[in-house]
Order: sequence, then structure tokens, then C-alpha cells
Amino acid sequence: MSVESLRFLTPEQTRTLASEYGTPVYVVSEDLLRQRAEETLSFPAPFGLTVRYAMKANPNRALLKIFAGMGLQIDASSGHEVQRAMEAGIPAGHLSLSAQELPENLAELLDLGIEINATSLNQIRLIGEARPGRTIGLRFNPGLGSGGTNRTNVGGPGSSFGIWNEYTAEAQELLDTYNLSCIRIHTHIGSGSDPDVWMRAAGLSLDLVRKFPNVTTLDLGGGYKVARMAAESSTDLQTVGKPVADALRAFAAETGREIHLEIEPGTYLVANAVSLISRIQDKVDTGSDGYTFYRLDTGMTDVLRPSLYGAQHPLVVVGKESDPTETEEAILVGHCCESGDILTPAPGDPEALQPREVATGHIHDYVVIEGVGAYCSSMCTVGYNSFPPSPEVLVNTSGSAKLIRRKPSAQVLWANEVTD
Repeated sequence: MSVESLRFLTPEQTRTLASEYGTPVYVVSEDLLRQRAEETLSFPAPFGLTVRYAMKANPNRALLKIFAGMGLQIDASSGHEVQRAMEAGIPAGHLSLSAQELPENLAELLDLGIEINATSLNQIRLIGEARPGRTIGLRFNPGLGSGGTNRTNVGGPGSSFGIWNEYTAEAQELLDTYNLSCIRIHTHIGSGSDPDVWMRAAGLSLDLVRKFPNVTTLDLGGGYKVARMAAESSTDLQTVGKPVADALRAFAAETGREIHLEIEPGTYLVANAVSLISRIQDKVDTGSDGYTFYRLDTGMTDVLRPSLYGAQHPLVVVGKESDPTETEEAILVGHCCESGDILTPAPGDPEALQPREVATGHIHDYVVIEGVGAYCSSMCTVGYNSFPPSPEVLVNTSGSAKLIRRKPSAQVLWANEVTD
């Protein structure tokens, strides 16, 4: 296995940013964000396309503004995300909400013009009671999933996301009861890059569209595989999009209905556009028959995916003075007092250790964790062992860096505790 290399930072930039902002610090490449956004906007769609950024991947307002400025709209997964997006300046009409839990201010959001997809029969009822007579979307579980693990698979009988595809009659009864009109069908199968799977997903989804004559939009969600590691393969949007476009054309020829397409990329847009600069704060071993461990000043408080899924991220050692030329196998661990705080688990198995060959690191050297743009700063264990959130820095298209999230003091973690 070869030693991994930096994705968009240089060793000099790494040292400069670490010196200026401290470690750990997330660094975002605006160039890569824009490149990925352009790719999604070219997804094949014969009757019109709306690209919605799945903001749960990384909700920083700087990213939301960049994508909004390029014409992307927003997919939100909670009422809190809706509020966050609106405070970042996203118009209500550019927001779509698909949530496991409907917000308490549901009626207010409906009045603002936010699109809402009901993800259960009960949610249809709640929307109908709040605002009868309006248009809504329905998220269905089409019975197909393609996630890499059970935890990333959001379609099929093992997933709670969406209305089960056999319950279309019950859904229609509720629509009739509350005089609701379904104008959008939403499905989402998980992470995958197989065009045959997307063709099947499009076919199953269009079968659902047939049952609701007022539907004008099909939302196929996201789930576009991104290669973080060198041995992995990324989804080619043109390849997976072609059978989808073909299916939409065939449906139009059969029914006369030209269906507008929506997609909701998250990981695809941001995963490889962010790196995390950390520091080796200690180095220990367990003898000649054991392991060498690099203890970093980051871990599951910034990057939870390895501990949660056995996910793999490139790890690049950057010496403080020069790039080390020697390599060694090491286990990289986080700073939490938690045995599961591991950055080098076996692929897909968070329980197993797998040493990684890296440039030989020393205490105070930096380690850049690549591919952390999605589900890292937004999905981590901030607050565990009372570690505060890490700062975020954007490297803009001119190459200059600016702070887009400050590092708060640890006191914010207990500021609202009541002791009297």
C-alpha cells in the first residue's frame, strides 16, 4: 500500500494554516466545491433539473451561499436545518424538507412556501390537519437500497425512511381525506454508483409516479458514491444519469407526462473539498509484538465516520520542518478517552484495527485527514470529554484563507447547565 498524498493543500499551506488557526482545523477548498457543483448541474434531465444540496452533509452557511449562488437549492432534514438555511439567506421557496420528525412550527413553514415531503402515513395526516387543501410531496421507500453498509442504506425493507411502496392506496386515501394533491414523488436508495441500480430505482420510482396523476416532479435523492481512498471509485454522474434520462423519456412517450427531475447530492459535492489538519500530540507503542500508535489532537469529536462505519480516510503526515521520507505502519487514534476513537479501523469494520502505512511521524508533526467535507463537522461527538467544536477555514478561489467558523471556548458546552 502506497503512502497517501495531499489532495489540495501543500505542505507549506498546511504548516501556515496550522500556525495561524491552530489544530485541529477544517480547511475548505472553494475551487473543489464549485467544480463538483458544476458537475451536478449537468446531470442528464430531459424535462428540467433541480439540484438540491443535502445540507446535512455540511451546513456551514459559507457553503450554502456558494451553492445557492450557483443555482442550487436546498434539501433539509429537520426544521432546525430549515431555520439555519433561511438565516443564511436561502429563500423559503428554494427549500425542501424531508424529515423523520416534522417540526413543531409545521404550519408556519407551509405558509412560507417551503416544500415538504411526507415520509410516513402519519406525516400526511399531520400536514393535512395543519393545512388542508395544499400540494405536498410523498417520500416512498421503493423497496431497493444500495448503501455500502446497513447504516448507509436508506432504501429497502431494513430502512425506516419513507412510506413503504405497498401503501400507495392508504396514502391516496389520506390525500383525499384532507384534499391534498401530491405533486412530487421522492425516493432515495442510499450510496451507490451502479447505473443498473439507478435504472431500477428510476423504474420503481416512475411506477409510483403513475399512481399519482398530479405528480410533475420526481426526486431521486442523492447517494452518489465518492472515492475518498485511491482504491475506491466515484460515481460518474453522466453514466448513472443516462438510464434515468432514458426512463424519463420512455415514461413521457408512454403517458404524455414530462417529469421534472430533482437530485439531492450531499457527499458528492463536499466530501473531498475539505481536509482536517491535526497534530501528533503523542506517540506510543505496545512493544515489539504490538502496535505503534499516533495520538492525534482530533478524533471522533471531528471525524466520527471511522468509528461509526469503519469508513476510510486518507491520512497524510506533514513534518513541521520537512516532509519525512521514511515510512512505518501505525494505528492513528483520537484524543478521546474512548477505545472506539480510532481513525484506522479495518474497512467496514469499526471493531477491527488496521495499521496504515504512513510517512514516519513525530510528536508535533501534522496529520492531514482528507475527505472530511461530508458528515464530519456536521456529524461528530463534539462535547464528548468536553472538547469544543473545531474552527473552519475557507480557501477561496484566489487562494486566500478566511475563517468561516470560529472555535468557541469549551465553556459553551456547559453554559446552559442549571446548578441552583
